[in-house]
Amino acid sequence: MSDSPSAPGSDSSSGCVAVDVVDRIATITIDRVVVRNAVDRPTADALEAAVRAADADPDVAAIVLAGAGGTFCAGADLQAVHGDPERRNRLERSHHAPMGPTRTTTSVPVVAAIEGHAVAGGLELALWADLRVMADDAVVGVFCRRWGVPLIDGGTVRLPRLVGMSRALDLVLTGRPVDAAEALAMGLANRVCASGEAVATATALARTIIDFPTPAMLADRAGVHAAFDRDLDEALLAEHDRGMAAIDTDDLADVGRFVEGAGRRGAFDG
Repeated sequence: MSDSPSAPGSDSSSGCVAVDVVDRIATITIDRVVVRNAVDRPTADALEAAVRAADADPDVAAIVLAGAGGTFCAGADLQAVHGDPERRNRLERSHHAPMGPTRTTTSVPVVAAIEGHAVAGGLELALWADLRVMADDAVVGVFCRRWGVPLIDGGTVRLPRLVGMSRALDLVLTGRPVDAAEALAMGLANRVCASGEAVATATALARTIIDFPTPAMLADRAGVHAAFDRDLDEALLAEHDRGMAAIDTDDLADVGRFVEGAGRRGAFDG
């Protein structure tokens, strides 16, 4: 993939992340369908690069984040975490996050288009967006709870800001699946649409946003993001420190169960 989308209407691809820019909206799509768009280190790097390039492009006014093949993102690729060091997600303390862009702040609005599952790190990617559109049969959840993998891509920082502490703790502590209707009711989803229509609905939503006068909209957006009592960068790195302490304690011991076949096809059995 080139360093930036070249022009409105352009397409670029890294093989695992595709970028399509049409009428000032950059659609960035995770494309690893065979692993339900789980993110390994090369994918995280490509995703972050795509986001940064789109954000720096003067012809891009909004970003839609999506997943190919009917799934948003199944989280970090635990096969990579448990295997090849070259594909293992970043775990060092850095502003480059394990899932890619989740420790960055864009200057343009981001809308997540959720089909299928947005779970574990995939949920954290969705939380990173300003707004979330969910297909009516989509599911979100902190599924990594089952494998002893902590949230280190903004989940513990952003989820309570979006839905409140009580609901956030329910999701974080139980790891249970949440359907679109419940996500909408708690404020986790902003819109629910028919299955297969998440990208189109998210694009239409992005269009309504960028049709407003830009300076005031962006100033108000920045004000909302700043309206919390702890700096987001500081909170994200503090989350990293807590998560890494947990990893150091048990060395992701339960990831082996996933690698051996547990939890396939969204099975949720504790």
